[in-house]
Amino acid sequence: MIVRRYTGEDDELVQHLTSRLNTPLDWPAGGGLNTEHVVEIASAAVCDVSYNQAANGHLVDLFAALPLPGTPEGHEFWGALREAGGQASWNILPANAGGPFFNYLINGNEAGIAGRVLSFLGELDQQQRDAVAEVISSALDHSTFVTGSRYLGKLWLRDAETTAWHVLLASRRNHQTEDDRKRFLEAWSNA
Repeated sequence: MIVRRYTGEDDELVQHLTSRLNTPLDWPAGGGLNTEHVVEIASAAVCDVSYNQAANGHLVDLFAALPLPGTPEGHEFWGALREAGGQASWNILPANAGGPFFNYLINGNEAGIAGRVLSFLGELDQQQRDAVAEVISSALDHSTFVTGSRYLGKLWLRDAETTAWHVLLASRRNHQTEDDRKRFLEAWSNA
């Protein structure tokens, strides 16, 4: 899982703790923790912020299963992916996205990779999607994943798509989800 190396005023967990617990950023200043604070902190740690980071880590793991850029296998793979995916593949190709593609995670833009992955997949037609699945499947280590055929590539694409969607959904700020949930509960209560 990707873990941020810093937290600042704009960090989602910091925002959650300061708004929900009314705690200053330098808390506890000489005070002790009580059970309620520990429970609230634990609750915050498993909220969408953590899920968002875990989902981003999973996207990194999906890409890490593919041949690495800068290697002979990677050159061949990414070239074949560009051929199979056409213009859509520029959303994720190392030559276009480069290092910053995954640095978005470290710099706090968790939705950066997810948006590119969904743009890539959304722009593929069915024929391209099948061709991309075949390229990915042929590149995956079949001794690790046990099964062969184009099925592995289809699983990779499906997993990447669902995970990217989860990242975008979880990346909404707390006040957005809180308002949405209030409206949802009120509408369903009145139904």
